[in-house]
Amino acid sequence: MASKNFDPLSVEELSGGEEVEEKTNEDEKGAGEWSRESQVPVKVLRGHSDAVTAARLCFNDSCVLSCSSDRSAILWDVESCRPLRVFDGLHGKTITECALIPNSNRMVTVSWDKKMVVSDLETGQTVWRCRLGGLLISCSSSSDGRLLVSAEDPQNGIYIVDAAGGQTLHHVNDHHRSTITRCRFDPQSQRVATVSADRSIQLWDLQAKKTTVSIDSNHGNVVSDCCFTNNGHFLCTASWDKSLKLWDLQAGGFRSHGGTMLQRGHEGSVSSCCFSADANLLVSGSFDRTVALWDMSSLCQTLILKGHSDWVTDVSVGADKKLVVSASKDGTVRLWNIENMEEIPEVLEKRTAGTGIHILKCEECGKQFPVSRLQTSELLTQCVFCRLKSPSRYRPQPPPLM
Repeated sequence: MASKNFDPLSVEELSGGEEVEEKTNEDEKGAGEWSRESQVPVKVLRGHSDAVTAARLCFNDSCVLSCSSDRSAILWDVESCRPLRVFDGLHGKTITECALIPNSNRMVTVSWDKKMVVSDLETGQTVWRCRLGGLLISCSSSSDGRLLVSAEDPQNGIYIVDAAGGQTLHHVNDHHRSTITRCRFDPQSQRVATVSADRSIQLWDLQAKKTTVSIDSNHGNVVSDCCFTNNGHFLCTASWDKSLKLWDLQAGGFRSHGGTMLQRGHEGSVSSCCFSADANLLVSGSFDRTVALWDMSSLCQTLILKGHSDWVTDVSVGADKKLVVSASKDGTVRLWNIENMEEIPEVLEKRTAGTGIHILKCEECGKQFPVSRLQTSELLTQCVFCRLKSPSRYRPQPPPLM
């Protein structure tokens, strides 16, 4: 399916919307099967007729929620790769982002038509809609499902909205000096993080009703996305300068030495980033048409997923780290099965290169596991999980007398 020559990050009027094209029998054939056009199995979800602006795994990774410049949102079944429900006519212009509202069967969508809409995923009905002041660029839900946040342009502000009825609770105008590209609640629903074309990071406190942390990211270009770890201690930022940075918000080390740059990154501007639930894995998407997987113990990129024919606009990772979903300007959503990623030689090589680590094979379960070269490898014949299940056979010996 050809996509329009359209920049999903530009702010411009779109021509009349198009209905989602019906799939041909050829398109549907084998849609639910995994193919291996990359190093990991992949499924391609085709249903949007224009650039896909966001995609999210949801409902215990059994579904994918996506939205598009074609003004539609689709709830997909992961197993069959078929749409369970198509939401058409929600907005009059590009849907810039969608998000699942926790503890409900509802989603929120925002658009350049200045409207925020909450819809019921089960019935397909619109629960409420409200018109806000500017073009809406991004949205996010608090972890308890009670609050929504949206960023507006050109006012460079944010709206905090009641998720139940759509009432505006707070409006922060001129929050940044330039366009806000992403807004996210922290996992504790106490602060809202925003990043911007002005290259800064702002944390707005809901209790204090003011900005409590302001960070000059030192990125060399627009900061395009941000994501929290589940405990809220770390924030990752993605930038058009082709890099990602990790910020320690808990210890506050960024105040003295800034953020930590992730090494060996993308060849193009980074558009999106997302942590796994355990924060051991980071996934990023780029205008270089690839999805990158990062090992957070070494802060190095371990695998590049290729297959999209245009910009990757958004990424999401499953709760159990088995699936990664990516959205693209090419009009498709791709679902990657990374469950056996650790068996790929390239991943093992990158993970151990220069880190003082080598890989052993567990004599109990047969799986590979990393061991520091400072340890005596003859004493470690089992992975940590097998060692925990059985009493240790190793007893440390006192040092020899000199």
